[in-house]
Amino acid sequence: MGIDIHGQSVTKAAQKAVKDAVSKSCLCGLEEILGYSFKEMNEKVVLKITVAVTRPEDVDTKELEQLLPVGEKEFTVVKGGLTISGLNISEFGDMDDSIEASIVCIEVCIKE
Repeated sequence: MGIDIHGQSVTKAAQKAVKDAVSKSCLCGLEEILGYSFKEMNEKVVLKITVAVTRPEDVDTKELEQLLPVGEKEFTVVKGGLTISGLNISEFGDMDDSIEASIVCIEVCIKE
């Protein structure tokens, strides 16, 4: 999960959600189990990233892609997430008093 408290950016909320998902996972052992070097594994890994936000059409997946250093990336952006009331502080970049939250799931797949 990721939240943009100020600025109402669904992309920033999704970026934080991607970082959160990555920080809770590890690809340790794939080299040993699959018998691939990291370079070969990088070519065989496919990441399927599902992003849920309130405004799917506003997500910049190029920004999210930069946070994932390995594998081929496949994005699916769907309606979801959450908009809740917050503070409107223009000095922090707020356009209104809402907070955007995003949920992201990253599936790691291996090509044969």
